Amino acid sequence: RDLYEIDEKTMLIVATDRLSAFDVILPEPIPGKGEILTQISNFWFAKLAHIMPNHFTGQSVYDVLPESEARAVEKRAVVAKRLTPVKIEAIVRGYLAGSGWKEYQKTGTVCGIPLPAGLHEAEKLPQVLFTPSTKAEVGGHDENISFAECERLIGAELAAQVRDKAVALYTDCLLYTSDAADALYTEAAAYAETRGIIICDTKFEFGLDDNGTLTLMDEVLTPDSSRFWPQDQYRVGISPPSFDKQFVRDWLEQSGWNKQPPAPKVPEDVLAKTVAKYREALNVLTR
Repeated sequence: RDLYEIDEKTMLIVATDRLSAFDVILPEPIPGKGEILTQISNFWFAKLAHIMPNHFTGQSVYDVLPESEARAVEKRAVVAKRLTPVKIEAIVRGYLAGSGWKEYQKTGTVCGIPLPAGLHEAEKLPQVLFTPSTKAEVGGHDENISFAECERLIGAELAAQVRDKAVALYTDCLLYTSDAADALYTEAAAYAETRGIIICDTKFEFGLDDNGTLTLMDEVLTPDSSRFWPQDQYRVGISPPSFDKQFVRDWLEQSGWNKQPPAPKVPEDVLAKTVAKYREALNVLTR
């Protein structure tokens, strides 16, 4: 995203077609990606507004830009409140996948949180996990941190607010049996499942307004910030195909790249399949 100052209270957020993976921006853009992600985010911001405030001001791009410029960015830009970012990323995990699965195989933990033995790849976790990470400076890498470290970075009270809101956005109400096996999903996860999508995990970002109110910002439940699985292809024990940029990540993992800039050139067919997955997620979620 590119950010432009409007005034001391508001800014213009423009979602570009750039794609990052492993904290490195890839050399080739994905045509249409910015428009698709903006539409998905806007859908979720509206759907989750009853849980907490978000960065929308209520203004349109036509309120702040000349008509010709507004028309050029109307599908990829929003007018947002200027907020003080909370310096962590709020990651919520409902299933055992990705880096969490790799760690679990070695240590029986996910982000240092002990889990029962005998879980399998892609298995639903006994409980939803809040696993914060640092927000890296430009060129750096995000790092998973413990909740205690999260409290140290942003304060215990704010850390608890971030954790509770992140889980509430993902999880409406958790009902555990004695073996912690059951969970009712959030409005987001429950809604996605009615559309045939499982939200494996996701990342939320928050800021504070002038009154210190915790506010949802940046993007919400997009293929860039979440792992979406098609429900009809979900099987415990295998990594399901996804609607997100995992397709690109998988290619990069297999390419031999050392995950340091510059990233290798991604083949055209991989880019085309990625944008097709993004567009499919938009159509399925918002139809």
